[in-house]
Amino acid sequence: MSGIFKAYDIRGIYGTSLNEGLAHDIGRAFVTFLKCKKVVIGYDMRPHSKPLFESLCKGITRQGADVINIGLCSTPMSYYANGSLGADASIMITASHNPGEWNGFKLCREQGIPVSGATGIKEIEAIVLEKSFAAPASTVGTVSSYDIVPAYVAHVKKAAKLTRPVRIAVDFANSMGILEAQCLEGLIDMTRLYDTLDGTFPNHEANPLNTETLEVLEKTVREGTYDFGVAFDGDADRAGFVDEKGTIVPMDMITALIATSILEQERGVIFYDLRSSWSVKEVIEASGGTPMMSRVGHAFIKQQMRDNKAIFAGELSGHYYFRDNYTTESSAMAVLYIANVITKTGKTLSELIKPIQRYFASGEINSEVHSSAAVLDAIRKKYNDGTLLELDGITVEYADWWFNVRCSNTEPLVRLNLEAKTKAVMETRRDELLELIRGT
Repeated sequence: MSGIFKAYDIRGIYGTSLNEGLAHDIGRAFVTFLKCKKVVIGYDMRPHSKPLFESLCKGITRQGADVINIGLCSTPMSYYANGSLGADASIMITASHNPGEWNGFKLCREQGIPVSGATGIKEIEAIVLEKSFAAPASTVGTVSSYDIVPAYVAHVKKAAKLTRPVRIAVDFANSMGILEAQCLEGLIDMTRLYDTLDGTFPNHEANPLNTETLEVLEKTVREGTYDFGVAFDGDADRAGFVDEKGTIVPMDMITALIATSILEQERGVIFYDLRSSWSVKEVIEASGGTPMMSRVGHAFIKQQMRDNKAIFAGELSGHYYFRDNYTTESSAMAVLYIANVITKTGKTLSELIKPIQRYFASGEINSEVHSSAAVLDAIRKKYNDGTLLELDGITVEYADWWFNVRCSNTEPLVRLNLEAKTKAVMETRRDELLELIRGT
C-alpha cells in the first residue's frame, strides 16, 4: 500500500499495491471521513476497474451510504454526474494516462470539489492504515444505476457555435475519449484512431504530453484534409491538439484560443497556470477578460476558480476547466470551443496560433537535486533584482524574460520553465539557470 496515496488521487499497481481488499477499506474510510450519504461512482475501461468498483461499493454501502453507479464513463462525465445528480461525493476509478497495470481513485466532495492530499487524502490514508473506520451502519446502503452519458452529451453540445462543417482526426488511444467524443457526434466529422476500448493500451500510452504518442495523429492529419487533430488521455480529462498541418499546438496556446471564444459570449475571470506563456495573459486582456495566474495542480486551480468566480481555466498539461461543468474539466467542451473559433474567424488553427506564439519557451526541464530548499535559496539570492512571486515555487520576471522553478511533490526534482522575447535570451538564461540548479 506504500505510496499509493498521492497529492491529487490514489494510484497504484493492481495486484501489488492496490487490490480489492484495499478498495473496500478505502470505501469505508471515504464515508467515515466525508460522512457522505450519496456517492457517484464511475470507472474506466481497465480490466480491473470493475472488480475494484464492486469492492469499493461494498465498503461504501457497509458504512450506510448509497451508491449511484454510472458505469463506464470519462472523468469529466463523473464530475458532471456528481453535480447534476446532487450527490454528496464521487469517485472515479481510473489511473488516467498510467500504463495498463495501474489503477486508482479520483475523489471528490459535492459539486465535483476535489479531495486532495491537503484536503482529505492523507486523512483517508490514516483511517485505512489504522482501521479507524466508523462503525458499520445498521442499514446497508443501496446501489442504483444511472446512465449519465445522454445528459452530459446534451449539456456539452450547448457549447457548440459552429458556422460551417468541421472535420477532425481523433486519437482515442483505446480509452475513455471514445465516450467523451459522443458529445461531438452530429456536430463534427471525425476520423477515428484506436477507437476500441482496451485497458491494456495495445497501441500506445494514452498521454498527449508524451509527444511520441501523437505521431500517428500528426501523420493522419498531414495526409488528409482536416481542421485539426485531437488526442485524449486515458480518462479523457486532458486533450492535446495538432493543427491542420499536423504540428503540435502548445497547450497554453489552446488556453488562449478557448478564452477568446468564451469571452465573446461572456466577460469574466480566466485563470492560466504560472508556466503559461506571457501571451496567454495578453490574449485574455485583449479579449476583454480578467486574467489571473494559478498555481499548478487541478485541486488548486479549481479552488482558485471558485474563490474568484472564474468562467474558465487552462493548464499547461492539457487540462481545461469550465465553470459550466461544475468548475471541472471537459475535453469535449475544449474541442468545441476550438472548432467555434476556427469557424467564426475563417482562419486555420495555425493562422490563429502564429500571432500569439510570439515568445520562446524552454519547455519544462527536470533536474535531480540534492536539496530543493538549497536550490530555491540560491535562486532567491541570485535573482533578487527581478519581480519575485512565490505562488508555486519561485517565479521571477524581468522585462524580456521570466522563469519558474518548482519542486516535485514526490521526488528530489526541481522543474524549470522559462520564456524570453528572443531565442538567444531564452537559451542563455536557460543554461545559466540549469548550471545554478544542478551545481547547488
